[in-house]
Amino acid sequence: MQIEILKSKIHRATVTEANIHYIGSITVDENLMNAANIIEFEKVHVLNINNGERIETYVIKGKKGSGVICLNGAAARKFVPGDVVIIASYAMMEFGEAKKFKPSLVFPDNNNLLPRGKKK
Repeated sequence: MQIEILKSKIHRATVTEANIHYIGSITVDENLMNAANIIEFEKVHVLNINNGERIETYVIKGKKGSGVICLNGAAARKFVPGDVVIIASYAMMEFGEAKKFKPSLVFPDNNNLLPRGKKK
């Protein structure tokens, strides 16, 4: 039996931009992606703590160390700069493997940067 479990989470990042005219997706600082074990074009859920909105989209790699969290396309209508978000991805795995699996959890600072000594 396979189950879907949390693979990666960036917890309480702050939206820095919202670009309605971009095709779609979320742009995330590459350092945060690496720390969370998220790859470019991976499907993610983005949860807006400020207003309760939840979307599914894919990740685009942002400049390393920039702190960028930019909602693009239609999502820019549901997220605005300053909103606090959770970015989560999930993986399918066998039940036994899932019981032992530990997700990658990232807790950025107020500027969406990794705590000192955690850069990747």
